[in-house]
This record gives sequence, structure tokens and C-alpha cells, in this order.
Amino acid sequence: MDRNVLYVGQGSDHELLYSDSIIADHVSWISSSDIPDKFECTAKFRYRQQDNKVTVERLDDSKVKVIFHEPIRAIAPGQAVVFYQGEECLGGGTINQVYRDNKHLSYVG
Repeated sequence: MDRNVLYVGQGSDHELLYSDSIIADHVSWISSSDIPDKFECTAKFRYRQQDNKVTVERLDDSKVKVIFHEPIRAIAPGQAVVFYQGEECLGGGTINQVYRDNKHLSYVG
């Protein structure tokens, strides 16, 4: 974005569409006293999407780093992330930054 460059890739499964972690902010927890500083759970990024295994690291009271166990396609800033433990909703937040291989992705798929 800083250089005003647009990347275009062919196919809906192009490798550049996948990310492996995010930073989410404005996170709200259903029961914040029960949430450890680092834990595994599942997350959804779209309505009716399958559960994705993730590791969540709390950065502060309303900000987390989420590491995907498998790369996930087309995650973009502004989307919601919602955390689950089985059928129980733990909370959720807004995706602020998207990463692949520890590099900040400034484009969206």
C-alpha cells in the first residue's frame, strides 16, 4: 500500500491468499477471568465456516495474537474472529493485522 502496488494472482487457491496468524483488537471475552494468557481453541472468521484450530496469545486485555495450526485462505483486516471451546463461545474481536511467515500482509485476497 505504501508503494501503491496491486498484486494479482491466478486461481482461488493461490498461495498468496493464505495467512498463518493475525493480530485482533477490540477483543471481548464472555468471561474474562477464565481466559489464560495462552491457550488453544477453535476460531471462525466467517459465518458458517468450519472451525479452525488456533493458538491464542493475549497481548493485553483487548488484543490477541492468533496463530493458525493450518494456513487459512482470504483473511482480511476488518473481519471478525470468534473463539470457541467446543460449542461454547469464548469471545471475539476485530482482525487488525494479517501475517504469513512473520511478514505483515498489507494486501487482501
